[in-house]
Amino acid sequence: MGIVVNVGIFFLNILFALMKCLPVQKKITYISRQMDTTPLDFQMLIDEMKQVRPDIQHVVLAKMLKSGMKNHLFYCFHMLKQMYHIATSQVVILDTYCIPVSILKQRPELIVIQIWHALGAFKKFGYSILDCPEGSSSKVAHLMRMHKNYTYVFSSSEYTRPFFAEAFHVNLSQVKVFPLPKTDLLIDSSHKQAIVARIQQSYPQLLDQSKKVIVYAPTFRKDDSHFKEAVKEFIEYVDFEKYHFVLKLHPLTEFHIDDPRIIEDHQYTSLEFFHVADYIITDYSAVIFEASLLNKPIYFYAFDYEEYMSKRNMYIDYQHDLPGEIYTQPQTLLENLHDKSNYDIQAFSRKMVAPPQKSYTRDIVDFILQQKI
Repeated sequence: MGIVVNVGIFFLNILFALMKCLPVQKKITYISRQMDTTPLDFQMLIDEMKQVRPDIQHVVLAKMLKSGMKNHLFYCFHMLKQMYHIATSQVVILDTYCIPVSILKQRPELIVIQIWHALGAFKKFGYSILDCPEGSSSKVAHLMRMHKNYTYVFSSSEYTRPFFAEAFHVNLSQVKVFPLPKTDLLIDSSHKQAIVARIQQSYPQLLDQSKKVIVYAPTFRKDDSHFKEAVKEFIEYVDFEKYHFVLKLHPLTEFHIDDPRIIEDHQYTSLEFFHVADYIITDYSAVIFEASLLNKPIYFYAFDYEEYMSKRNMYIDYQHDLPGEIYTQPQTLLENLHDKSNYDIQAFSRKMVAPPQKSYTRDIVDFILQQKI
């Protein structure tokens, strides 16, 4: 396998060398394989950049890398498109791993910025979990030059900088503190009012304020064989006379819950739905950072704690550093819901997410423009 991959990289570099002979344009290319539509963080950067520098061209290449030979073949053609735009751009911005960025020999003057798609660093990822059940193998990481050729990596706070440096295997000096652009939306009251109105229009049952709103946003699991049953068990303990229950599964989760009593939403992001939540429930998901900025009660449903921790470790102490209670039984968790948390959620938020200078989005735009594009 290694020989085949290296031969493939060799020939791709020959093709890429020809592409690099093309004129470099005043262009920023944004690449994601998190979704097939433009990620919110990219769109916010583009909108802000257009206000400041309308002369810069923006190209978004968003395409999920799905399983299956046919999908992999189509993605190979998409990679050729990525290669062209990488070769002719001044700046490339990523929110995930990008194969052509890492495996190919880049122009020395190309600026590659990894903003990552998750706010903060919670569970370990990247180089921090090589050869772990939830991570990549070190052989594959070496073969595919995982997370190479980055100029900068963005972190959510000074405290989390070492975590990002470790995860991406870069020098600490390359890690800059810039939380994600979409963080602006959590502290924008006008946006909150607008999104709450939109959600209530989509789900008019939420207008019934006699019921509190629970939003459950669990993390993605590579092995979800027991996860679906755990979610269904949790739902059976919900008192639907008292609560609206919103299920926000990770976009990569493949199963669905067919239950007319709940709202299993795919239209809005977890971040958006947190605005209507009275209680936020998660497990090992980095959404805790977004949730903490709203200063709403957070609860942790860790039904598979021992199993999950045997496969995946944390950058922070899960048992002691979280801004909320941890439960392994759904009945106990639901019995202990209350309006006010005994935890200092704001202190946790300040530690994990740095405040902006102007705005989160504008701070990043200013930094990019300082790179002399």
